[in-house]
Amino acid sequence: MSKVAVINQTGEKVSDLDLNPKVFGVETIDANIVHFAVRAQRNNNRRAIAHTKNRGEVAGSGKKPWKQKGTGRARAGSVRSPLWRHGGVTFGPRSNRNFSIKLNRSAFRKALFTILTDKVNDKKLVVIDSIDQTSKTNELSKRLTGLAGKASLGKKLLLIVDRPSSELARAFANLPQSKVLAANQLNVVDLLNHDVIVTKDAVGIIEKTYLK
Repeated sequence: MSKVAVINQTGEKVSDLDLNPKVFGVETIDANIVHFAVRAQRNNNRRAIAHTKNRGEVAGSGKKPWKQKGTGRARAGSVRSPLWRHGGVTFGPRSNRNFSIKLNRSAFRKALFTILTDKVNDKKLVVIDSIDQTSKTNELSKRLTGLAGKASLGKKLLLIVDRPSSELARAFANLPQSKVLAANQLNVVDLLNHDVIVTKDAVGIIEKTYLK
């Protein structure tokens, strides 16, 4: 097992923690499975907005515009024809399109473990002993900025806690570059886009939840 230092909220080391190598120390970094997991998450969250009406949905009379023969004009059966102005659209985008991609649970876990391992190797994941519950954005921002500075993390931070907290969620709502997640609700996109701060209790929940 690999060891990481557990620090407090001021950035000082308080102890060491053994990380499970099955979660935080996979031997093979598979970029392809991570890419597929990201595609699956983004596609499954995608909702079609563009929607066009076909000839059966646009407004207009169903009457034949003129008789079939004898006028010298081309035959026409409806003013709602796609050939006409204000007519229906042929093969246009529809709101019932399905972009979803199936991602097996085992593939998701493999991608998750790959990202966590990469974060540990790049020193972009730190473990803290605890985090004070607060709903004050300014107070939380100063605390995270100080901690990130001492741990050499970036400005985009993901805090992983052992259980959901309405107070922390309220405080993070005004921090556009940072997020908070419960340990049993992780996703690959947020992990990739942020440097990670995880509480000591949340580490055990991650191992327990995703090693089933």
